[in-house]
Amino acid sequence: MRVAILAFPRVQLLDVAGPADVFAEAARQLGQPRAYQVQVIGTETGLLKSSSGVRLAVDATVGTHRGPIDTLLVAGSPGMDDMVGDAVLHNWLRRQSRTVRRYGSVCSGAFVLASAGLLDGKRVATHWNSTARLATAYPLACVEPDAIYVKDGKLFTSAGVTAGMDLALAMVEEDHGRELALRVARELVMFLKRPGGQSQFSAHLAAQTSERSSMRQVQDHVLSHLKDDLSVPALAALAGMSERSFARVFRSETGTTPAEFVENARIDAARRLAEESQLPAKRLAGEVGYANVDGFRRAFGRRLGVSLVEYRRRFAK
Repeated sequence: MRVAILAFPRVQLLDVAGPADVFAEAARQLGQPRAYQVQVIGTETGLLKSSSGVRLAVDATVGTHRGPIDTLLVAGSPGMDDMVGDAVLHNWLRRQSRTVRRYGSVCSGAFVLASAGLLDGKRVATHWNSTARLATAYPLACVEPDAIYVKDGKLFTSAGVTAGMDLALAMVEEDHGRELALRVARELVMFLKRPGGQSQFSAHLAAQTSERSSMRQVQDHVLSHLKDDLSVPALAALAGMSERSFARVFRSETGTTPAEFVENARIDAARRLAEESQLPAKRLAGEVGYANVDGFRRAFGRRLGVSLVEYRRRFAK
């Protein structure tokens, strides 16, 4: 069957290569090279430069492609905003969606499908850092903020980057059964079903970035003591450093300031509580370490791009 991956300038390379490798490995395991024939379709001719600088050769463009497609996936790109207003692309996607067996997106590719009206009334996933933005920009889409991938009818959408491999593996399982999918997962050193949701990869993943044990200790302390005093003086004392040295080393090691890390950790926890509980804003603020509810509301909006009320309206369970 023919799998087409639609790629744009500055495409996230793993959004293309990850699913492609899953399909290729499935074909190898089956002993049928033509079981999955992957092709890259671009929006322009020539070599396509990915966000990492690696160049991809496209097999066709949306204007030159001919022949049936079984599975169509839209890859994500940091430059995705340039694609959401492309009427020619939208028309092509709408035509393909009517004839393919299934279609979907990886990471921020969901924004292109949404702008073409193909996510209206559908349950969808995207990168954890873009769920609120997608839900606000396209309110007819039912965004599931913690999902690794979502299947809604013939539509498949995944969370960020490597989650595209989970999505492709689910397609292989749908096509050929659990046994083959498990063999592919083992060969590619993947989970067949990844444990947990994508929210585990936000603030907690950021805490793994520092090479210094003292900074990791501080980050772990922040994540497990959100109600405590997490000011720079308090954290510097925990690290056994002067405030100035601590602030400098923390930023150098983690790429963010102590205050930014604390705010992100608190708002990430508040986001999960807002999804899972009906706690009023003041209580919610207190649970994640904010003494002032107005400050909490401002931080929530700054971090997620939507108000607490709007976030709850979209995502509360």
